[in-house]
Amino acid sequence: MPIQLFDSLERKLKPLAAAHADGVVRFYNCGPTVYAPAHIGNFRTFVVNDVLRRLLELEFGAAKVKHVRNLTDVDDKTIKRARDESRPLAAVTKQWTDKFHADCAALNCLAPHVEPTATGHIHEQVDMIDVLMKKGNAYRAPDGSVYFKVASFGDYGKLSRVKERELQVGSALAGKSQAVDADEKEDATDFALWKAHKPDDGDNAWDSPWGRGRPGWHIECSAMSKKHLGETIDLHTGGVDLLFPHHENEIAQSECCNGVQFSRHWYHSEHLLVDGKKMSKSLGNLYTLDELVAKGFSPMALRYALLSGHPRKQLNFTLDSLHAAESALATLHAYRATLHASGVTHDAFSPVLTALQDDLNTPAALGALFSIVNRKSVEADAASFDRAMFALGLKLEAPAAPKADVPAAIKTLAEKRWAAKAAKDFATADALRKELAAAGWSMLDSKTDYKLEPVKK
Repeated sequence: MPIQLFDSLERKLKPLAAAHADGVVRFYNCGPTVYAPAHIGNFRTFVVNDVLRRLLELEFGAAKVKHVRNLTDVDDKTIKRARDESRPLAAVTKQWTDKFHADCAALNCLAPHVEPTATGHIHEQVDMIDVLMKKGNAYRAPDGSVYFKVASFGDYGKLSRVKERELQVGSALAGKSQAVDADEKEDATDFALWKAHKPDDGDNAWDSPWGRGRPGWHIECSAMSKKHLGETIDLHTGGVDLLFPHHENEIAQSECCNGVQFSRHWYHSEHLLVDGKKMSKSLGNLYTLDELVAKGFSPMALRYALLSGHPRKQLNFTLDSLHAAESALATLHAYRATLHASGVTHDAFSPVLTALQDDLNTPAALGALFSIVNRKSVEADAASFDRAMFALGLKLEAPAAPKADVPAAIKTLAEKRWAAKAAKDFATADALRKELAAAGWSMLDSKTDYKLEPVKK
């Protein structure tokens, strides 16, 4: 069956197709802003995109997929970090680009075919802005900045369904970026294409027909996508947080500049929660890959955990989910050791790929995988299993050393908690779970049993 993927623009499932004569699927996804380490919420989106990339290669062939993922290496955040650290912008962005690449490799994400930088495409951005100026879709403000005239694009809001009355300066929907330099705009809804140089920018400025300055964030992606994939692409992806205003603005400026449809398909993955709450530094629940590895978890356990929920639904991440992921990976590693190239023509693990082809349903794919693994009578060979592992991007490694024996006192506490839970005395059960955690043990529940593991520091 063809890959069916939800389209955020049309609000329905649609088959993914290569619409160009060369049969190449043109795929763009928004990359990181390289001023700090990416956190696990960012990596949920990148891992989901990696599975999509792998599925496209299996469907169309590796030579028929062109994947572009950008690096935002000039914006307010990168410039502020460089200024705060008294370092050149290029040194700061290289440090965090290298770290991003290392984390992607650890999570077994395929490298994009092209990874353009915003600073490497200033000329292309200036050219697009110049076209928009000549067409009347943009204007130069008194301070030298250039703004896109939202009212000039009749279809503005078609992706996010944003209404004109909601586009107000400082509103939650418009975001802080819409309120900046509002006095310079003709309309509060307009957004910056080119930002005139300010003292805080330091040396981070380039020449343009409108004076020295730097590009706005939105025009960067439009210019890089056009340069490497053409005026119309087959698929544009990103996190749901980018849907508005970033992707909405990409559509407006690209379609006004080029006069053709920007992307035929849009796909957005949902937010990651941690322990049921939004990630934030103040709550202490914002994790990086390094922090989880320091606690003793493997990068593959994080990848598995990030795939355990449907990409278009919020996923609640917990440390317990990493324990479960480590156990699942150990099971798969042991199962793989039993397989050999048997010459079986039936693809026993095809249900895994079928689930992924149905709107990238990763939890259904994992469920199908273990349904087959746990059926001892299923005849399968290594090639079929490895194909499923490739699609999911799971690199199987030998499990860690055996866990320590559980002390008798800990077993007693666990039995009391299990009995309290069975009696629906949840207050007591929660109190006993905290007591176990304080003693350095994690209790993982299933429907019929529980497992105790020492908490990884």
